[in-house]
Amino acid sequence: MSANSFLRGKIRKLWPSENDRFRSHLLRLDRDSRRMRFAHGVSDAFIDDYAGRMGDMGSIVYGYIEDGEVRAAAELRKLADVWGQEAEAAFSVERTHQDKGLGTELMGRVIRAARNRGVQRLFMSCLAENSKMQAIARKHEADLKFEFGEVIGEIVPTEANYFSILAEAMEDRVGYMMAVLDLHKRIADAA
Repeated sequence: MSANSFLRGKIRKLWPSENDRFRSHLLRLDRDSRRMRFAHGVSDAFIDDYAGRMGDMGSIVYGYIEDGEVRAAAELRKLADVWGQEAEAAFSVERTHQDKGLGTELMGRVIRAARNRGVQRLFMSCLAENSKMQAIARKHEADLKFEFGEVIGEIVPTEANYFSILAEAMEDRVGYMMAVLDLHKRIADAA
């Protein structure tokens, strides 16, 4: 996160064993942030179910982790049984961490992950009033269309290359080690 080096945390993939961290993040979203993320109000029970199915839905989730807590998350979800033609992106940033460039950084990771999986069209949808999400989409050259109170953004990722694949693999390697260290710290703190 070179552009935002003032932030204390790190962005990395969340592993399936970290569903609880993802769930906690979504539960901390205030009512308006939940509505912006899911396009309608959602209950705690909905979030419990949604986060519990993170791995089952074929999602890749990136999280911004600060002081052991996920404070922002971005999801890349395949729209078919396998990665291919189309995928969807979704984001959430806790109110205290908004307007710090996290959405833009997370969107870059999602686009690269989509590109490395051969996704040809990446979609994101948001409420028409969600100007922050639209601004992030524009920064990444999304084609925005307004439809029935929603904005649908479409990004056409470039083809994967050696550098994009290597960058993701290196981040995953470091991210996995960070996840292991985080797990050890949580176990030690609980003891």
